[in-house]
Amino acid sequence: MTTETTPRVDDARIADMVRQYEVERFYYDEAALLDAHDYDPWIDLFTEDAYYFMPIRRTRMQRELDQEFTQPGEMAYFDDTKEQLAMRVAKLATGKSWAEDPPSRTRHLITNIRIVQDDGDELQVESNFHLYRTRLKSEEDLLDRLPPRHPAPRRWLLPDRQADHSARTDRAAGTESQQLFLRSNPPWVGWTTPSRS
Repeated sequence: MTTETTPRVDDARIADMVRQYEVERFYYDEAALLDAHDYDPWIDLFTEDAYYFMPIRRTRMQRELDQEFTQPGEMAYFDDTKEQLAMRVAKLATGKSWAEDPPSRTRHLITNIRIVQDDGDELQVESNFHLYRTRLKSEEDLLDRLPPRHPAPRRWLLPDRQADHSARTDRAAGTESQQLFLRSNPPWVGWTTPSRS
């Protein structure tokens, strides 16, 4: 007589799967808010000490790769506190933000979400996202941009391609990478910035 036994999944592994699910859900919910132009709840995801930063990427020689991204205080696409993000949202609500009236149609596609470190208080999470943006019957636009939806002290968005200052007629959707530190007390309540030394 043989007895079949079901492999036992230990509690730690179940906790890891639940944590992964919660982080992924957080990113997907944030993307849905952005795509729905529901910016007030998106702002509420961030803690009061949030810092939202997206540097400009430049092509550098192998020996200069440490200078590939601009640093805080230098030119950047975003270098904002939560208050500054809220002012951007308030401007959109005035109806006088001509670049976004009519509003762009966007799709944020989040993938490769990996929890790379968990120190008990914060999670370091890395992910990729693809942002598709279009307006009316225009061509695709490349946005080097806004990633997930964790409210946190700091967020770095690293564009995969360098800034293209040529005529904006040939546009394609962009793929970006982001590295985020998420506070690990559910529901995920914060971003912190990876050290940039």
